[in-house]
Formats: sequence, C-alpha cells, structure tokens
Amino acid sequence: MNGEGSAPTMSSGAVLVPEGPFAGWTTWSLGSDPYETALGPFYFRVENGRTRCAFQPRREHLNGGGTIHGGALMSFADFALFAIAHNALAGAHAVTLTCNSEFIGAGSLDDAVEAEGEVIRDTRSVVFVRGLVTQTSRPLLSFSGTLKKISRRE
Repeated sequence: MNGEGSAPTMSSGAVLVPEGPFAGWTTWSLGSDPYETALGPFYFRVENGRTRCAFQPRREHLNGGGTIHGGALMSFADFALFAIAHNALAGAHAVTLTCNSEFIGAGSLDDAVEAEGEVIRDTRSVVFVRGLVTQTSRPLLSFSGTLKKISRRE
C-alpha cells in the first residue's frame, strides 16, 4: 500500500488520506482492515487533542426503512473505539471485549456521520472508551466499550 502514487502507511496500518473530501484524515479502511474496507471507508483525525471520526453514508448503509442501518452505526462505533484509544494503544494490537450502544436517532444520506469520545481509563492490558455518534450535531448513537491489548500474532 505504500507504493508510488499511494497513500503513506503508518506503523499501525493506518493510512493518511492524500486527497478528496477526507484529505488529511487517517483511515484503516484502505486494505489493512478488510471489514472496514468493505463497509467504510471510516476516517479519524486528532484536532486540539480530541479524536474526531467520520464517514459519508452511502445507499449501502441504509436499512429497509431508508435510514442508516443500526449495524453500520455499531460498526462505526467500534471503529471509533479504536480511533479514540489510538494514543492509549500506542501501536499495540487490540480486540474489542465489549461494545455497548444505545440508539438515539435515525441517520440519513444527507450529511457525514461523526463520532467523538474519550478514554475513561487506560490500564496495562485494557482501555475503556465512551463516545457519541452524531449527524449534523444530532445524536444518533451513544456507545462505550472495552479494548483488550494483545500480542500481535506472527
């Protein structure tokens, strides 16, 4: 992925987006995470010490009722757990132990979906995170989760 004409790959497999509406944002959705590549792309950036995540919903993200599918929002929340915790993880590999969510509102195709949050506690082996998914400042989903730091398999 780091060949001529491609986006630079960071040590965690994250890629800095070089162009388009999310230029300057970071993603794992360009191949290093196959599921996020299929569902996303999802993006994050750090602004004033806070991590902000975003994605532009497409027709594939909708449910039969014409709003953003709950599974797409929960997958985005899981992505956001890792993005928000990326400093605490410091390049370590991790897995989701828990991911809790509460649906608050319905999303549409009109605008980007965003998430922000915070690390509640960072221990030697576990990181606790919470956040909120919004669209045009309207809450869609609140979430919290626990990430387990693990050794990377060779």
